[in-house]
Amino acid sequence: MVKDVVILDYGSGNLRSAERALARAGARVTVTADHEAAMNADGLVVPGVGAFAACMQGLKAVHGERVIDRRLSAGRAVLGICVGMQILFERGVEHGVETEGCGEWPGTVERLEAPVLPHMGWNTVKAPEGSALFAGLDAATRFYFVHSYGVRRWELQAGHGFTDPLVTWAEHGVPFVAAVENGPLMATQFHPEKSGDAGAALLKNWLGTL
Repeated sequence: MVKDVVILDYGSGNLRSAERALARAGARVTVTADHEAAMNADGLVVPGVGAFAACMQGLKAVHGERVIDRRLSAGRAVLGICVGMQILFERGVEHGVETEGCGEWPGTVERLEAPVLPHMGWNTVKAPEGSALFAGLDAATRFYFVHSYGVRRWELQAGHGFTDPLVTWAEHGVPFVAAVENGPLMATQFHPEKSGDAGAALLKNWLGTL
């Protein structure tokens, strides 16, 4: 059965590449900020590029944080991508300025400590056993990253939330969270829509969970 997916349009993110990638993966895709469409879709994708604070400002302008929270309260799937993943955490700190995030997960998005930033290009990830997103993908599979900030410490304890979260890690100077699977709430720091066949396989895996 074809799944209906809404990409939340709040003024951030490469929406068209995400739209094309999800369509190739087999979804029926709509790009909109309409609350009814976002609530009724089988899956909601929250993209994001640029600064944490700007993304949160755009999200709140369309009351996107309420849509995310309402969907999750109903056990309905949400996928965050890049800064769309970061804003799901409690806070982001950029240039000494702290911005409140959606607070779906505890934790802080902060600057990576690495010789070269941004972290731009292909990198491997360390996915845990039982991952649905990375099912069928080899450990040597590479995904495309573009970011200078990330979550360096996972703070949610087991036994909270929908299920015990599955956290995937990557490393650029320091380890950082590359993906999270937490019941209906999933997210990737990398861009699956820019990750070629690997990204397409991951998006198909996500659609298979809907």
